[in-house]
Amino acid sequence: MAAAPLSGVRIIAVEQFGAGPFGTLHLADLGADVIRVEDPTTGGDVSRYVSPGQQGTDSLYFDSFNRGKRSILLDLKQAAGQEVLQRLVGSAHAVYANLRGDVIKGLGLTYATLGPINPAIVCVSLSAYGRDGDRSSEPGYDPLIQAEAGWAALTGDPGGPPVKSGLSLADYAGGVMAALALMAAVFDAQRTGRGRDVDVSLYDVALAFHNYRATWYLTAGVKGERTPDSSHPSIVPFQFFATADGQVAIACAKEKFFQALIDAMALPTLASDPRFSSFEARRKNREPLVAILADQFRRQPTEHWVRLLRGKVPVAPVRSMEAALDLKELREWAMLASYRHAALGEVTTVGLPIKMGGFAPTYRPAPRLDGDRTAVLTEAGYQPDEIDGLASRGAFGHG
Repeated sequence: MAAAPLSGVRIIAVEQFGAGPFGTLHLADLGADVIRVEDPTTGGDVSRYVSPGQQGTDSLYFDSFNRGKRSILLDLKQAAGQEVLQRLVGSAHAVYANLRGDVIKGLGLTYATLGPINPAIVCVSLSAYGRDGDRSSEPGYDPLIQAEAGWAALTGDPGGPPVKSGLSLADYAGGVMAALALMAAVFDAQRTGRGRDVDVSLYDVALAFHNYRATWYLTAGVKGERTPDSSHPSIVPFQFFATADGQVAIACAKEKFFQALIDAMALPTLASDPRFSSFEARRKNREPLVAILADQFRRQPTEHWVRLLRGKVPVAPVRSMEAALDLKELREWAMLASYRHAALGEVTTVGLPIKMGGFAPTYRPAPRLDGDRTAVLTEAGYQPDEIDGLASRGAFGHG
């Protein structure tokens, strides 16, 4: 088996809660050495105390975002804490900060401060509204971003209230984009020998994810509107349909799929009906077409439609999270991650969604709070008496 793709890449992560850790989670799965710097004045990352499954300074929530990383407590508001950080930066490829934008600057987690120590260092800032600007001091969390960036207004049925996604998608998207930006900047630094600042905001990422709907509005004035039954704004049929015992998702994103659908459902008259002869015709005549199909789908259970259409038309049952997390399926998809945690016992979760030839991730539990202090500092060249001296100066807190 080949070495992990990111073996040898070291990231100093001053991160918290969900967005930032979600990005570095996947970098750690790919072999990066992610060293979490946690704040001793708050007892470490607040997500260590989120229930259910919380014991002491460990929790299943924290473990979900931080497996395979290392942890050290550092008070970056103390000179001794900054001294340690700067020593660690000397052998790192990136500093990845997920805090309020103004806090990131205040703690010196920028290229202006760290570049003189390591000219190739990449300094990533992930915050709600950016490292600079009038809103850099504002905190922000996933539901706020989904609300303000217009996601919630597009989600839900017409006539109902705006709805947040059931998952923290703004956080996850921000974390993934920050990780992508980090790797792009590290790649460039390896070619040029010079790092840089990278600024990613959850709000900018959320705006970017509007994608084609933003293009429609900004170019052609097409407003965003909610559509019924989780349907696509222009492609028909591309939505959920109620069945005799649940729901089924259909996605006729090509003309051939619509033809295959009406053939399989034995609806030959639709093939010759000019109202449904093209994407544009079906968009204009959405209501009568959906009514015909909905009447048919209600007559049989979901499993019937999945069996009938699979392999001909893009189709899927609408399932619960619990059904989707079937252990047999997770094993078949190589998506199961299991390991033993010293405080939490056996932990089972979903693993890395990236498959690479010649590589299989090795999953390890999230770090205990400050559990890697000695190892990290020894690797950085500190002697035991020096570590004791740093402790007496408040580098690791005053607890």
